[in-house]
Amino acid sequence: MSAQNSAGIQTLLDAERDAQKIVQKDRTKKVKDARNEAQKEIEEYKKKKDSDFKKYESEHASNIKNAEDAASKDAEKQLREIKETADKTGAKVVAELLEAVIDVNPEAR
Repeated sequence: MSAQNSAGIQTLLDAERDAQKIVQKDRTKKVKDARNEAQKEIEEYKKKKDSDFKKYESEHASNIKNAEDAASKDAEKQLREIKETADKTGAKVVAELLEAVIDVNPEAR
């Protein structure tokens, strides 16, 4: 009877070992599946955010372009005004500078 009990116990131990292997494989598979699912969700989220950013960028790109154009026109206008002022008063300023340098009036202090 002892041999029969021993064989029965061994059979139960083998069955328990097999069950542990099956449970471990199942756990490993569930972890892999969860990891893959999380990676898919991350990729989907990233694609959505990239899409949202590109949409935002395209909506606001025209505003940036308009601001750049306005700044460029303003700068050109200011340069034109400076050049016009220089053309109008440049000769007078040079003449006054030359007169101040050439006509020295010594004064006692």
